[in-house]
Amino acid sequence: MQIWIIQTLNSLSLGGLLFMLSSGFALIFGLMRIANLTHGSLFMLGTYVAATMVRNGYNLVVAAIAAMIVISILGGLIERFILRRLSGNAQGQVLATLGLSFVAADFCLMVWGGDPIPIATPTIFQTPLRLFDLSFPSYRLVVLFVAIIAAILLYLLMERTRLGAMIRAGVDDMDMARAVGIHVSTLFTTVFCLGSALAGLGGTLGGPIFNAYPGLDADMLPLALIVVILGGVGSLFGTFIASFIVGFIYTFGIALVPDLAYVILFLPMVVVIAFKPQGLFGRVTT
Repeated sequence: MQIWIIQTLNSLSLGGLLFMLSSGFALIFGLMRIANLTHGSLFMLGTYVAATMVRNGYNLVVAAIAAMIVISILGGLIERFILRRLSGNAQGQVLATLGLSFVAADFCLMVWGGDPIPIATPTIFQTPLRLFDLSFPSYRLVVLFVAIIAAILLYLLMERTRLGAMIRAGVDDMDMARAVGIHVSTLFTTVFCLGSALAGLGGTLGGPIFNAYPGLDADMLPLALIVVILGGVGSLFGTFIASFIVGFIYTFGIALVPDLAYVILFLPMVVVIAFKPQGLFGRVTT
């Protein structure tokens, strides 16, 4: 029984990390129709930035803020100087973001080396949480809590602010959004910066769990793609639910049938694509 409860808590914490990674990916893909294959690299760079800050004596909160700022600026530069020049060229954008992911991987290897860099769990959360006869890392529950707070703030942003209204208008009908005077280019940059900042935050929070290592981007990006496809493009609620679905499937798949873990993980995506291409919570476009 203990192993099932611990794996459930692990699944929830992984789902929280996947939401912070995938929500930014979903916003960018839903609004700009860009499959940003650099998103996993932004997550990895956020982890390395946080690792560098922690090694220099800063706490994880400061490291998270620094990672969000750095990765947000980097994302804005990518959108402004690369993707905007490829506007209307979907294949070019995919190839450009794929190429940037390779550049980012080599950059991290050159700057930080090939050995994993551990990120220490904040001292206050190093003591495991004990409930009944169970012991569980309290930090993972903090990750889940932060993810839920981030989801609430994103919901309020999307549903209760003018910026959120513009983003929703752009997702629903870009041409009409332009017609009513929305500055689409500024909106694109803002959304790209927001999505990148979320990836940087996710990378920071995931650092004490995964460590910073080469290949982290390649491990996380497929999970984000699956989440976005399952949840539905542009659906924040769908992304939230799908993040935890994938978190459970991935965690229990590796624990129970490690040889078939990826089969179990990718099979739901294949089924959704075949029978509900818009995703579990996506809307059918006409």
